[in-house]
Amino acid sequence: MEVLVYGAGALGSLVGGLLARAHDVTLVGRDPHMRRVRECGLRIEGAVEAHVRPRALTDGRGRSADLALVTTKAYDTDAAARALAAGEYGAVCSLQNGLTEERLVAALECPVFAGTASYGARLLEPGRVRCTGVGEVAVGSLAGGESALADRAVRAFRAAGIEAVAAADMPRRRYEKLAVNAGINGPSALARVTNGETVEGPAGGTAREAAREVARVARAEGTDLTESAAVEALESVARDTAANRSSMGEDVAAGRRTEVDAIYGSVLERADERGVPASTCRTLASLIRAWEAGRGLRTG
Repeated sequence: MEVLVYGAGALGSLVGGLLARAHDVTLVGRDPHMRRVRECGLRIEGAVEAHVRPRALTDGRGRSADLALVTTKAYDTDAAARALAAGEYGAVCSLQNGLTEERLVAALECPVFAGTASYGARLLEPGRVRCTGVGEVAVGSLAGGESALADRAVRAFRAAGIEAVAAADMPRRRYEKLAVNAGINGPSALARVTNGETVEGPAGGTAREAAREVARVARAEGTDLTESAAVEALESVARDTAANRSSMGEDVAAGRRTEVDAIYGSVLERADERGVPASTCRTLASLIRAWEAGRGLRTG
């Protein structure tokens, strides 16, 4: 299968690199990482080890593939959609944080389906990515139900040795992922602690309540996600990635813009539309946004 990975940072490089063991893969990312991959290949270390040589580009416009995976930061979704719209793809799948798929659907003519990835990834330096934990990739229709395109993608993932499943319950999985992100990212970034410390330490109550609020929003939107299931998912991910730093924690440590709008903004927009209280997510969002504003990373 021909696969293009748009947004080859840590996760995109890991998933794309693993796929390159069995498929024709093109990574689209930024220099100097892409330049190093072109020159020396991509080294995957940690829980999975490999040395592969996918194509590595900095311009993703006008390309084609059977499948495009979008792994950019959520705030780069519109730019990714514009670039992908200039090419030809059999299908596009998002593995991003937040609820970004609808924006891809609005911009693209090809089928778009949703995905989640619980593999842990860290970009060590240009040309080197560490797998910090083996997880699972789940893909499926935005509306739920069976999907032939998702089935085909799963076969491609499995052929490359990636744990993958075609999910008929993707609407619930999307909100479950959002609950986990809301529970871990903000508290861990603000407290500067690991995923495990976020849930098991003094911030645990805040983390669990943020996950519960997402579940309430999900149910108001017609998606069956109970509060207990959201908390269970949060605790499971925190346990499995206990030593890891969250993506938002890494962004704050590096002084970068975060995905606060994609994670908490998604929750709050829907909460306000449905009249669902979400005070914990609102507080976390305001604090992260204040941090960004104080460093000139946002204007609003």
